[in-house]
Amino acid sequence: MSLLPAKPITRRSAIRLLGGTLASALAGSSAVEAQQARRRRAAATGPLTALDIAFLDDLERSACLFFTEQVDRASGQVLDRATNKTATGELDNRIISSIAATGFGLTALCIADQRVYLAPNTDASSLRKQAISTLNFYLNNMPHEHGFFYHFNHVRTGRPFSWSEVSSIDTAIFLCGALTCRAHFNDSTITYLVTELYNRVEWPWMLNGGNTFSMGWRPRNGFIQLRWNHYCELMMLYLLAIGSSTHPVPPSTWNNFQRPRMRYGAFDYISGNDPLFVHQYSHAWFDFAGKRDAYANYFTNSVTATRAHKAWCMSLNRGYSDDYWGLTASDWQHGYTAWGGPPLMGPVDGSVVPAATAGSLPFLPAECVRVLRSLKLKYGKDAWGRYGPCDAFHPDQLWYDPDVLGIDIGIGLLMAENVRSRFVWNTFMKNPEAVNAMRLCGFHSV
Repeated sequence: MSLLPAKPITRRSAIRLLGGTLASALAGSSAVEAQQARRRRAAATGPLTALDIAFLDDLERSACLFFTEQVDRASGQVLDRATNKTATGELDNRIISSIAATGFGLTALCIADQRVYLAPNTDASSLRKQAISTLNFYLNNMPHEHGFFYHFNHVRTGRPFSWSEVSSIDTAIFLCGALTCRAHFNDSTITYLVTELYNRVEWPWMLNGGNTFSMGWRPRNGFIQLRWNHYCELMMLYLLAIGSSTHPVPPSTWNNFQRPRMRYGAFDYISGNDPLFVHQYSHAWFDFAGKRDAYANYFTNSVTATRAHKAWCMSLNRGYSDDYWGLTASDWQHGYTAWGGPPLMGPVDGSVVPAATAGSLPFLPAECVRVLRSLKLKYGKDAWGRYGPCDAFHPDQLWYDPDVLGIDIGIGLLMAENVRSRFVWNTFMKNPEAVNAMRLCGFHSV
């Protein structure tokens, strides 16, 4: 009997599992379209209120607590998931860390330092020390292939689990967090560690002879055949590769992924058949607001995608309302799934995923914070814990996920800070590689 932990289902593997069962919901009736138009006109567009800001401050403070407590002190790695019902803040007894959660965690350290969110019995220097521990461990102790890291690793030893792939996109998420630290802390040790980590990544290797990136590599089978070849969360991967000063890919690589059009009712935007998170992740670090390339303004595209998702939720007759909507890849009662729409994907049953609206805060600020505040007001006793909202819940079925996921807490934290102050955007874009990459890809101000 194996003593290894069960292989977690990732966002991308969940999407592939559901690929053959997508039911199209793209054709909205004229009545639905009229209702959507009325809602768009009625949507709040003014600034957030003082109560909204206070709520987001509490949300961020709780999230930062996760990233300073659910972390191994020696390796600096963040757990992939942990219980949300702990009262003490002790490290969960699970051992699976993810490089993506750790990347969000590195950015969380910068936010915590900026906002002076300190865990009990700590001081500001602990945040910088944790960043250095993480970056040093990743540079000198973590197994890697041509600079790319394994997706899931033992939280203490860094040893990859046998079922884990070397992940291109999750390495990109980690590097975004690392580069945020380099720009924020202005520390010579952090600058050295981050620069070495970024510069050793051999981006052309992950192209594997093609013109789009492979999703990863496995020791036994080599490169994963699936590629990052259509618009989704991939933009950060391509921009980091193009901006590299040591092993770049040609700027023309930016043109090689497809940008399919999605239409739902009155909404027309770029998207694949993917959950809502694909319109959030790259936007957490790269500042696309007020810019466009030859193809699109990707920030306004995410605004439209979020509006379409809200309208789609409302059309389902499954309990969704202005106070209760939002799905993205997450836990559900029977495990982990990639669900959402449009089009309909996964076992959508009326559950709600707080990360869906938390991660969309910069796109629909008033509407998203309304949902989050309503969820806490109505269900906070069961759905909220030490680190904020649980990953997903279905109050009508009396199900509240006992866990939180690092990546879901992370995207909500970063986007809450961006909608409040643009801190993550402004800090990350101090990195010259990021600015140069967007320039090489033809981005210009609108």
